[in-house]
Amino acid sequence: MDDAQTAHPGPAEGTGGPEGTKVTRAPGGAEGARGSEGPEGPKGREDREGRDWYVDDRCTNCDVARQLAPGLIGEVGGRSELLRRPSGDAEERLLHAAAFACPTRSIRPPSRRLDTALDPFPLPLDDTVQLCGHNSPHTAGANSYLLRRPSGTLMMVDTPRWSDPLAARYEKLGPVTDVLLTHRDHAAHGRRYADRFGARLWIHEGDLDAAPDADRVLRGTETAEIADGVLAHPLPGHTRGSVLYVADERYCFSGDSFYWSRSTDDIEVAESVTWYSIEELAASLARTADRLRFEWLLPGHGDRKHLPATHMAQRIRRLTARARDMRPQPIDFTAVRW
Repeated sequence: MDDAQTAHPGPAEGTGGPEGTKVTRAPGGAEGARGSEGPEGPKGREDREGRDWYVDDRCTNCDVARQLAPGLIGEVGGRSELLRRPSGDAEERLLHAAAFACPTRSIRPPSRRLDTALDPFPLPLDDTVQLCGHNSPHTAGANSYLLRRPSGTLMMVDTPRWSDPLAARYEKLGPVTDVLLTHRDHAAHGRRYADRFGARLWIHEGDLDAAPDADRVLRGTETAEIADGVLAHPLPGHTRGSVLYVADERYCFSGDSFYWSRSTDDIEVAESVTWYSIEELAASLARTADRLRFEWLLPGHGDRKHLPATHMAQRIRRLTARARDMRPQPIDFTAVRW
């Protein structure tokens, strides 16, 4: 084991999270709201007629549903709303994907109940990466992924909501050897999934208090190869212990360090939701940008994007230049450019 990683056994699952920070939250709910598979709690919008899909009032404006059903679900007044009725089976499937990913289960069919037979997750993005779906309110609704390795084993990057049936579903795809946490905000279910899979749990020392029982701890700012073809790039900024995981020079699991913005059609950082230091994030990008090569941008929050590696490299360099001029600002979820 090299200096970049150390074993760190411990007894308890950690959840961690920033405290004492001034926060402006999106209208319509608070991070960590609860949801269920059954009928909605609050009635929601009064103008529904009982026969259309709808978004109930627990929506926290996390953007997950809009990523999966673009054109059908959009942002209206600081929350997600159904823009129009689905047309045909393909669009119905998009709405079911949005519904089963939504962390508050706010996307509802006319029956108000979700049919588990129509759950599409895990959803293949290509032949190597699958989107886990079932985003958790305890990770602020973050996306999580399964990365298949040439040996047939899998790595989980961040985690979906915890349940035994979900864990069994993911296990059917193959042995999961590692659970890779990108940072503290996404640590809530890491230990439970790692224990269920018999997998190693990874986190950076900067966020270790969120997962004090991690099996592998990344240290410092040097890039570390944690498995054949899988690199961990420490990128302090969003949090002190944020990490990018890049696999096969194709897939970049960026956590909350940067994401694809539909509104700007470019790679962005959420400078209005940076818990640790925007200046440190700018320095991290400057230190790391030339080492990054990938085609798929796969963030925890914000949209995904697939482009040629040369195009991604150009955009990362431009992002690095823009980040130099960013300055600290109060936490404001409403200012995120989805």
